[in-house]
Amino acid sequence: MNKVDLVGRLTKDPDIRYTNGGLSIASFTLAVDRKYKREGEPTADFISCKAFGKTSEFIEKYFHKGMRMGACGRIQTGNYTKDDGTKVYTTDVICEEVEFVENKQSSDHAEHKADAKAPADDFMDIPDGFGDELPFN
Repeated sequence: MNKVDLVGRLTKDPDIRYTNGGLSIASFTLAVDRKYKREGEPTADFISCKAFGKTSEFIEKYFHKGMRMGACGRIQTGNYTKDDGTKVYTTDVICEEVEFVENKQSSDHAEHKADAKAPADDFMDIPDGFGDELPFN
């Protein structure tokens, strides 16, 4: 089984390109914190990711540098030969699903370094007795 689940921050705005046929391709890097940190070693891994079609369009519209993203997909390896004859090997996560991991206020807080604290949730208060007449109570 080839399945990858990541949560990380975008290191820069996603790069969106289009094929001649109109298919959109998003390329981006997620900085994913390591669970265990050792002195002298990196504290995060920088994972190269790609998304296609509707997922790419969603990323283009809603995600930007510094935002936390959840991504599910698969690892895909490849290779190509440079003009000088050197062979280059690639490893990317092909993201089939992406999601927001923080609310907008948290994202704005991280991006602008604001001191405001994000609310614990976005639920509205429902008055007592609301829905007492609904048939499925």
